[in-house]
Amino acid sequence: EVVDSAFIQAPEHRPEPQSVEGDEVPLIDLLSPKDSEELVAEIGEACKNWGFFQVINHGVSPILRGEMESFSRKFFAQSKEEKKKVSRDEVNPTGYYDTEHTKNVRDWKEVFDFVCPEPAIFPATPDTDNLIHLFNQWPQNLPGMRETCMEYAKELEKLAFKLLELISLSLGLKGDRLNEYFKDQISFIRLNHYPPCPIPDLALGVGRHKDSG
Repeated sequence: EVVDSAFIQAPEHRPEPQSVEGDEVPLIDLLSPKDSEELVAEIGEACKNWGFFQVINHGVSPILRGEMESFSRKFFAQSKEEKKKVSRDEVNPTGYYDTEHTKNVRDWKEVFDFVCPEPAIFPATPDTDNLIHLFNQWPQNLPGMRETCMEYAKELEKLAFKLLELISLSLGLKGDRLNEYFKDQISFIRLNHYPPCPIPDLALGVGRHKDSG
């Protein structure tokens, strides 16, 4: 199979088999029988020493998560022509996209982006009154996908505020101290799909990068 050279990583960045030993990522159990002070201390240590952690028993319904995964699989299983009916463009960054580049090399993946709430309205820049309006694009042939995605996003926002409260407490602040900075927040959510790759030794689903935050 002929593969576009845009996908080929430089030799020094190509994937290769290797094993990396290390400590396990901190696991935070929100239903742990531990008292609240101990839970807060655990999160504080994870943030200080790792910068991230895994959350279990977080309260997001497994049924809802299953429905979300099902819609994701159904969407990406469609033909390219069908998926491109909701392609994002220069005006609207929500919807389907399959030509993302990292470090000037094309990623072996395709994505579907949406925002919550919808429409999402926010200033174009911090010092202007001009507003940007983002409207989600939903596939017409997958009824229920919009409702499931938006419900999932709202449940994740609840979880995010719960974690923000615990992190604030770990810093010696009141639990709601940072909430005011997120009262008008907008969630940008992405579904990623990494198709089977015929050249796994030359391409990557996503190249080396740093996330902003």
